[in-house]
Amino acid sequence: MAITIKDVAALAGVSPSTVSRTCKDNPSISRETKEKVRRAMAQLGYDPSAAGSTASLQSCRTIGIILPPSPREAYENPFYLEAIRGISQFCNDRQYASTILTGRDNEEILSAIQFMMRKDQIDGFIVLYSRQDDEIIDYLYKEGLLYVLIGKAHRFANQTIYIDNDNLLAGQEATEYLYALGHRKIAYFGTDSTLLFSADRKAGYQSALLRHGITPNPAYCIEENSPSCADGSALQELLLLEAAPTAMVVSDDILAVALERACGRLGLSIPKDLSIISFNNSLFARLTSPQLTSIDVNSFQLGTEAASQLINHIENPNLPATKSIVPHTLVKRDSCRRLAQEAATF
Repeated sequence: MAITIKDVAALAGVSPSTVSRTCKDNPSISRETKEKVRRAMAQLGYDPSAAGSTASLQSCRTIGIILPPSPREAYENPFYLEAIRGISQFCNDRQYASTILTGRDNEEILSAIQFMMRKDQIDGFIVLYSRQDDEIIDYLYKEGLLYVLIGKAHRFANQTIYIDNDNLLAGQEATEYLYALGHRKIAYFGTDSTLLFSADRKAGYQSALLRHGITPNPAYCIEENSPSCADGSALQELLLLEAAPTAMVVSDDILAVALERACGRLGLSIPKDLSIISFNNSLFARLTSPQLTSIDVNSFQLGTEAASQLINHIENPNLPATKSIVPHTLVKRDSCRRLAQEAATF
């Protein structure tokens, strides 16, 4: 019985499409995976030329941009739009095409990835988010597909190309800024800590408080799964505490807008009653009243650097995995004020 591509895939522990792309020397497949597949071919005596394979590469190279699973919110977040703008501009300059892959859940995204790879239409991927235990990353890694991560790698760190900010340091600096303004009752409002950027910003907030001898108060820390959940009772209860915070570090401008709205409903004035510092320095930060003090994470540069690294690894497949840190900047506006010394005490 003739050896088939499925036999090679089973022995190598990859999908048949990965074997097919290895036969074509497709740059989307990592060197390690190609070697594993070729060893399986040699062991089984599989002849790709007899199976009608070709070593020609795609004439038009394409990058797949993977957004997080969401029915709506990922499409509304300016961070992703700016990162995509950076990716697209760099791709245009290098004559690469780009396409968006996303869906309502992981299953829908995986289906889109698998379809594109069966058609040999993608040379590599940029994943615009980083979370714990992500099955999308697990699939890309298992299949030996070339990808760049925007955010810190949670697994396979030594084998992952990633572009990130120092979110731990940024969380510290945001908290230190409020502390320097006299605030001591500083709260944190963030997204789900399974998102690694938010987990690091929260850790930076906590470490800055501990540095000044302030034990982080669990009642001062609120985390929501999505901005649409941010108008809930937990936030209102925090703002109405007898010892309510005088300042808050918020992990995203969108959440800060929700916080401003909650303050308005309760008759609280910003920054008189509550100082707010947020992250991303997006359009939302400039449209609020007062405008938000925000940490600019340079999302456009994150996208540009991700595209640069991916294309570099497509064209030079033997390069080792690289890690890059994009600097952040504090942009001061009107949502923070200096606290009178007597009001700063507990």
